[in-house]
Amino acid sequence: MRLRELVVTYRTAPNAPPGPRPQIATSEDAARIVIPFLTLRPVEHFGVLSLDTKHRVIGWDVVSIGTLDATIVHPRDVFRAAILQNAAAIVLAHNHPSGDTTPSPDDLTLTKRMATVGDLMGINVLDHIIVGEGGQFFAFTTLAAWRG
Repeated sequence: MRLRELVVTYRTAPNAPPGPRPQIATSEDAARIVIPFLTLRPVEHFGVLSLDTKHRVIGWDVVSIGTLDATIVHPRDVFRAAILQNAAAIVLAHNHPSGDTTPSPDDLTLTKRMATVGDLMGINVLDHIIVGEGGQFFAFTTLAAWRG
């Protein structure tokens, strides 16, 4: 019989600021953390910012790297990192290489799907940030209907 062993390791991100872990209270706080990871990428990158119960950042994980205008994202991949990091909440984030932060219909559908899965798993999806060029971003918390 062959068994696999799961080993989880953590390392400090090379560009992580020194000091205490940042706390996320607003979409702007979340954007400030994810923008350096997502700007100037030639293709879409989708990642998850994992947070503890006080919404302090635990980690950042790139879940999917796609093409110029799309990436495949599945709930099992999104929540894997959150579960392994014992996250209480997450912020979804991805870039639009075009620079336009306007969410697509697929972005809205994905956000609703991840919120539904998060509700089932007890991991709150706080927001979904879309990063464009020049530090511009769109936060789904500004879109009142996304949870409905």
